[in-house]
Amino acid sequence: MKPELSYDVTDLDFETAVLDRSLDVPVLLDCWAPWCGPCKSLTPVLEKLVQEYRGRFVLARLNTDESPQVAAALRIRSIPLVTLLKGGQPVAQFNGALPESQVRAFLDQHLDPAPPEEEAVEEPDPFDEIDQLIAEGHLDTARRLLEQVPAELHDDRYHAIQARLKLASERPPGDKAALEARIAANGKDFEARFGLAALLAFEGDFNAAFDQLLEVVLRDKGEQREKARLQLVEWFALCPDPEIVSRGRRYLGMYLN
Repeated sequence: MKPELSYDVTDLDFETAVLDRSLDVPVLLDCWAPWCGPCKSLTPVLEKLVQEYRGRFVLARLNTDESPQVAAALRIRSIPLVTLLKGGQPVAQFNGALPESQVRAFLDQHLDPAPPEEEAVEEPDPFDEIDQLIAEGHLDTARRLLEQVPAELHDDRYHAIQARLKLASERPPGDKAALEARIAANGKDFEARFGLAALLAFEGDFNAAFDQLLEVVLRDKGEQREKARLQLVEWFALCPDPEIVSRGRRYLGMYLN
């Protein structure tokens, strides 16, 4: 416990430690005694709150058995008695071991509001902006921004965006409508499924691209399955939507087992 926030007082130092101190900061005076059961439950609550309120008040603990002069001057008839002092004068008090919520309400009613905390200024994430530019088709701008990313930020996400930008810049061969017609005629036309998946990934529709490759994994038990699995793993790292990736990984795991 930090001594400047919570401390014991007696008859000898009450004037300076409580009355004079309250000229600078509100003082919450906790009047208690060792034999008082409710005091034992209230004191930990007060000690917790004085730390939480971070200097908006200080807590002075007065053992009434050891400080009869102050107890008499305050006309204490029952304990625990908690008094809030400001400017050398008592301004509010309560008796009994109130629950924490009521003590908190008491403090909030009589203390000055907490100063607003300074909001931390977050550094902008260049990768979020580049992701958005790629999704909107502004590839040249995205490429320029990616080139400006400092070397210390060349992490896994940087390389994934670099690969995604390359994917979006080079249109694969093929006609979507023709490939879809081939697949409709023959669900095991894996060449058509790979071609359509590549076009969909080029357009940024990773969900549909994953579906085509997952169909290959589901329908084939040999070389084409492994080829589709490897392509999925590669594209999982490029897809900017974690929910789509999670779905793709989940179905891949199901189909491989």
